[in-house]
Amino acid sequence: MSQHRPVTGFYPGTFDPVTWGHLDIVRRSARFVGRLIIGVAQNTGKNPLLCLADRVACVQEAVSHISNETGIIIDVQPFSGLLIDAVRQAGASVIVRGLRGGTDFDYEWQMTDVNSRLAPDIETVFLLARHETQSISSRLVREIATCGGDISAFAPPEACSRVRAALGK
Repeated sequence: MSQHRPVTGFYPGTFDPVTWGHLDIVRRSARFVGRLIIGVAQNTGKNPLLCLADRVACVQEAVSHISNETGIIIDVQPFSGLLIDAVRQAGASVIVRGLRGGTDFDYEWQMTDVNSRLAPDIETVFLLARHETQSISSRLVREIATCGGDISAFAPPEACSRVRAALGK
């Protein structure tokens, strides 16, 4: 008989900024992991609006209450390099990914195939975005904010204030 051990999940992303959709995935992950590492990717190739330290701090602020609500341990940490290396270093056995639609699926399918070849012992779990958050992306949030729009319907207050500060608004 195998011993039950809590599953550690790793939820990677750029989180530039963290959105209500991201937080929904975090909250729903609590149903099947005992610990969740939120890996904030350095990812300079995406040319982020917020610096890495601000993105990490913003995610920490946004998820602090979810740990209390759900009872899972949530850690937020930056990472760079291969996702699989970060997952292994964190001691996680599951990669958690959120899907908004078909375009996300095509990209994530390819990444999952590559990751499973690099690390067959690490599973990827997809959570479909709820209808209310399907259209939310960090890129759109940044575009709305850049044009002076109100982003509070798409991102938590911590993210909104950091985005406004980064834009000098």
